[in-house]
Amino acid sequence: MFAFPLGGRLAPPPPAPGSRLVERDLAAELGVSRIPVRDALRALVGEGLVTPRPRTWAVVREFTDADVAHLQEVREATDPTQFRLAAQRRTAEQLAALTEAWEREDAAARRGDAPAARRAAADFHEAVVAAAGNPVLAELHAVTASRVRWLLAQHSDLAGIADEHRALLDAVRDRDAEAAARLAREHLRTSRSAAAERRAEPTA
Repeated sequence: MFAFPLGGRLAPPPPAPGSRLVERDLAAELGVSRIPVRDALRALVGEGLVTPRPRTWAVVREFTDADVAHLQEVREATDPTQFRLAAQRRTAEQLAALTEAWEREDAAARRGDAPAARRAAADFHEAVVAAAGNPVLAELHAVTASRVRWLLAQHSDLAGIADEHRALLDAVRDRDAEAAARLAREHLRTSRSAAAERRAEPTA
């Protein structure tokens, strides 16, 4: 669901939702002092990915149906605007970054590398935020970025998502703001359906 940013490198992902994250144990496992682990836990609390508990441990957050619905409501208000502005304002360099993220996503999706495809899909969305050129939108996205990455991990149709991103990329490349916003709304419907289907799957 997320990884610890420690010393410029990413540690292995933490346990499943509902699991305990104990500062002392994490420091020993990662071979670092407790200070960077404590800072990482605080960052994850701020991002809404873990829930703090007394003293030196926390619990990996388990997202409820209501949590997912609330996140989707926010995305429905912001994503079409992000893509519309990106189509209007993107620079050549920003378009190149967006294209590079999509190419990584598409290649990973075609070879069945789900983690790489999902990381690239999240990078694609973050490149759109940068291309939108609106610092307020960027601040809003920063609050939800980790949760959006979690939501993107609910998608199983990797090639289908890459195809939708390609259509969005084309609209941004063509500076077709209205098409970009419309496709973003359609893309969110796909995201909502994927999350619902994933949560409906029986647990092992």
